[in-house]
Amino acid sequence: MGVNIKPLSDRVVVEPLPAETQTASGLFIPDSAQEKQQKGKVAAVGAGKKDHEMTVQVGDTVLYGKYSGTELKLDGKDYLIMREDDILAIV
Repeated sequence: MGVNIKPLSDRVVVEPLPAETQTASGLFIPDSAQEKQQKGKVAAVGAGKKDHEMTVQVGDTVLYGKYSGTELKLDGKDYLIMREDDILAIV
């Protein structure tokens, strides 16, 4: 993934996956009705804390809360930076 940022402590940089453009049955979703997914790929991981080892790794696909993280734009791409505690599951 090669993102040029190193998160500190228990923080994780996640690249959100694009919104769904088509339903399972094949219907196309218009841009105005598309919702952001709460799923993304881990782009960078901090070193963790002395009493907390990091469980996610670069390249993992994760689920996170709707209001989790802080949005940032780096090299023209959108990312979220969040604490590992904000990640709900590894898919």
